[in-house]
Amino acid sequence: MTKQLSHINEEGNAVMVDVSTKKISNRVAIASGLVKFPESVFNTLKRQDFLGKKGSIVQTAVIAGIQGVKKTSELIPLCHQINLTKINVDILPGKNEFQISCTVKCNGKTGVEMEALTGVSIAALTIYDMCKALSQDIVISNVQLEQKNGGKNDFQR
Repeated sequence: MTKQLSHINEEGNAVMVDVSTKKISNRVAIASGLVKFPESVFNTLKRQDFLGKKGSIVQTAVIAGIQGVKKTSELIPLCHQINLTKINVDILPGKNEFQISCTVKCNGKTGVEMEALTGVSIAALTIYDMCKALSQDIVISNVQLEQKNGGKNDFQR
């Protein structure tokens, strides 16, 4: 069996995948990413208990990540609207960085990997937005799928 792009038809046009004949299953996806800071900037944030002029950096980014997951089908044109059953966004400080993890679950005909990746991305962008007054030398990196289960192909990084 050869793999092929699922969102491109034989004529080369973009299409939304037809999931009408797929079976409903429990699906889970976990994505992760990093927001890296210059050491002096991260130390300043740490001394301020990660509170900025706009409020709690971490809690604001968690809420933004959750909102991003819920808006994935509006942001990415060929994603299906999915009835989500669980969203969890964790943001932990590391050495001059925040480590972001987003877990998304649903009972459906298509998976939630794009939702988990979007949650991480929006949380990371929110951290950047809340901290950019201190430095623009903030790097968002390593946004990646860690795991997905419940569909035709499971994945574990």
